Amino acid sequence: MSPMKRCGRWVLKFGPLIARKLRQGRPRPSARWHLDEMVVRIAGKRMYLWRAVDHEGEVLDMLVQRRRDTQAALRLMRKLLKKQGFAPKLLVTDKLGSYGSAFRQLRLSCPHDRGLRKNNRAENSHQVVRRRERKMQRFKSARSAQRFLSIHSAVHNTFNHQRHLVSRSTLRIFRAKAAAQWQDAVAVA
Repeated sequence: MSPMKRCGRWVLKFGPLIARKLRQGRPRPSARWHLDEMVVRIAGKRMYLWRAVDHEGEVLDMLVQRRRDTQAALRLMRKLLKKQGFAPKLLVTDKLGSYGSAFRQLRLSCPHDRGLRKNNRAENSHQVVRRRERKMQRFKSARSAQRFLSIHSAVHNTFNHQRHLVSRSTLRIFRAKAAAQWQDAVAVA
């Protein structure tokens, strides 16, 4: 068996466990959520990757779906509320009508801010996915994309520090903590 196949099997076996341990060690995200969707081609078909990030850029959740309608937005928002365990204080989206409809169906009490450029935090978080998509030469199936991206987001959240906001000494401390957290997660797997 080639080393690449062994590596892929290792990731499939231990990746979800490591991602779960990394998520458990993360602090609670902020209460301002940005939701957005992007088009990805999977096996020649157009699919939508729905993403939710907090205002600091941490990926909260993502969902690969075939459609871009109210039911898809509702599914993302329900999954997000269940996973986070609390409702946001502010929800920021683009002008897609599906978000407003899903927001009304869930009867959320927080303000819903909609605008063309207000959602740049979520738009910028797509860049990481686009880079991975190019390196992997596209995703092969919706299931493998969902699995890979959920693991990737947990690891990315652990090691992504807003470099321009912290001093060099503080960054060293953050990186040491992230490396220790990674070692603990790998040791459990």
